[in-house]
Amino acid sequence: MSSQYKVNRARWDSEYIQALRRHLGLTQRELAERLGTRQQTISEWETGMYKPRGASATLLSIIAERAEFKYQAIPSKKQPEKP
Repeated sequence: MSSQYKVNRARWDSEYIQALRRHLGLTQRELAERLGTRQQTISEWETGMYKPRGASATLLSIIAERAEFKYQAIPSKKQPEKP
C-alpha cells in the first residue's frame, strides 16, 4: 500500500508545535479538532509534558507541509562557558 504523501517526519518539540499552530492562526482547541484529539493534549505537547507520536506526529507533518511551514529554531541564549 503506497502513501499519497511522502512525509518528512520532523522532531516535534514544544516550540515547533506552538510555532506551527500560530503559523496556522489556530487556537489549541482548533488544532486539536483538526487532529482528532483533545485541547489538553495540544497543551501538554506545547508545554513539553509529552511529545506527539505515531499518527499524530505524521498528521502534524502533513499539516506543516501543506501550510508550507518552515520552522527556524531561535538559538537559546546560553551563558558562555568559562575556560
